[in-house]
Amino acid sequence: MDYYEFLQISCNAEPETIHRVFRFLAARFHPDNPETGNVEAFTRLKQAYDVLSDPERRARYDAASKKDMNQSGALFTSIDFMDDLEGELNRRLALLALLYIRRRTTPTIPEVSLAEVEERMGFPRDYLGFTTWYLRNKGFITRADNSDFALTAEGVDFVELQRAKLPILNKMLTSGAGAWVAGSDASIVRRGPTIVPGGNSASEAQGQTGEGEA
Repeated sequence: MDYYEFLQISCNAEPETIHRVFRFLAARFHPDNPETGNVEAFTRLKQAYDVLSDPERRARYDAASKKDMNQSGALFTSIDFMDDLEGELNRRLALLALLYIRRRTTPTIPEVSLAEVEERMGFPRDYLGFTTWYLRNKGFITRADNSDFALTAEGVDFVELQRAKLPILNKMLTSGAGAWVAGSDASIVRRGPTIVPGGNSASEAQGQTGEGEA
């Protein structure tokens, strides 16, 4: 678990910030809270706080996290995101897969920050403007005021209905976020058909490009 991501704070956050966020989330997740209490989330919260509030444990955690990041790299580096229409369609599917995995694995905190999207997908946020605009207007994702993204129920339905039809999407989901690293069967990724969210094939999408729906 990424403790900083769980707390939704920067890795450079001051101890006072960590303590303040912990108190806020502790009140939300405490089992005694009849509306938002969550034993699992509260346990994870305490685990994160115990590490990040201790300078020595935090330093060891930061060092280990940096080492893991250098070894793993971006999750989707074997996908072609830059090739015009196909690249755009792949960006949509990759973002949906990333948000779906987060929604399934940590349903209490399903948001993914823009910085993490950049890191996991391996390209700058400049390429995400049209992608996120489209998915938001289709109702598949939401974006909070702090720029964090989350998958909606409609987005879940799309992913689960389309994964059997799309080898690229199914590969992302069945491989799992932690296993999707550079060099993972690029032939499957690049040759699988792409579909525009909503059910259109890539060829159909080409006809819609001029209408702003691609």
